[in-house]
Amino acid sequence: MSHNPVGAPSGAPAPYPAGGPVLRSPAGLATAVTVLLGLVAACDLFAIYADFSVYSVLDSLLSATEGELKRADRLYELAGRLQGWGTVATAVVFIVWFHRVRGNAEIFTQDICTLGRGWSIGGWFVPLANLWLPFRVAAETWQASAPQTPEGALREVSRAPVRAWWVLWLLSVAVGRMATTFYNRADTPDTLQQAVGTVMFADLLDLAAALLAILFVRKLSRMQQERAEQRTFAAVLPGGPKIV
Repeated sequence: MSHNPVGAPSGAPAPYPAGGPVLRSPAGLATAVTVLLGLVAACDLFAIYADFSVYSVLDSLLSATEGELKRADRLYELAGRLQGWGTVATAVVFIVWFHRVRGNAEIFTQDICTLGRGWSIGGWFVPLANLWLPFRVAAETWQASAPQTPEGALREVSRAPVRAWWVLWLLSVAVGRMATTFYNRADTPDTLQQAVGTVMFADLLDLAAALLAILFVRKLSRMQQERAEQRTFAAVLPGGPKIV
């Protein structure tokens, strides 16, 4: 992937002094994350189909054939594996993208980003704090990346996409863990069916969260591209001279 500054043509000099901070384009990573999130959404759709198959078989357990039971069970297990693989791959690339846009935001507007850029990675792995820290980094990055008005002020950009994505993602995680507990404790066809119904709801939430995450990634990357093209950055950079 090219490391040209955001908004700079190939071979053009970076808009910063040698050795100073450099904007790095999030476009390639944003495309990769978008594709992976699309695959996660597709896996969620398949999982919802598998959930419904198991739910339907359990609803007519007395009349279900052994073949139907085995098919539903295989679909359910396959959906779980696909979701697991897709989530891990997407999480890795998403965090790399997240760290990059957070680094750019620090160059755009210093006084908005109150947490160090390392929290764009570490914030996901701190128990309990990971329920809030990544959202705070995302919200600050979103605000700092807003393009400027002709008067030099930051445009007002709604944080609704950030909030909606984060709330739905937290809900999908919470309901998913609840569903896993119900499933592990189920000891009758009725309780197993209720657990599968909860799993289905969790998969629906995860699907919605994946789609909103795509919106968040694409919008934030576009904002950074537009802000870079304006070539208006923080007045003072750590360890560097003034940038105008």
